[in-house]
Amino acid sequence: MTSKAAEQHVARRAVVTGRVQGVWFRDSARRRAESLGVVGWARNRPDGAVEVWAEGPQELVKALLEYCREGPARAAVESVSVDDVTPAGLESFEVR
Repeated sequence: MTSKAAEQHVARRAVVTGRVQGVWFRDSARRRAESLGVVGWARNRPDGAVEVWAEGPQELVKALLEYCREGPARAAVESVSVDDVTPAGLESFEVR
C-alpha cells in the first residue's frame, strides 16, 4: 500500500558545500535523479557550492537529497541545506 506522503509531489532546493565542484557531483546527481525518476537541475555556484533543484514524489526526492549528503567518491560534502520550494513543473533533470 502506498502512503499519501510517497505520492505527494514536492520540490526541494539544496545547497551542497565542501569539495563538490570538479568531482562529477552534478553529473552523478543527474544520473541518480534519472534513475529515481526525479526531475530538476544541478549547477555550480560561484561560491564553490553546488545547487540542486529536485521535484517528484516526496520519498524519491528525499532519496536524491540523501545521495547529495555523500555525493560521488571524490566529493567531500561538508553540509547540505534544504529548502521547500514550489514545484516548477520541470520535465527532466539537467546539469546547468
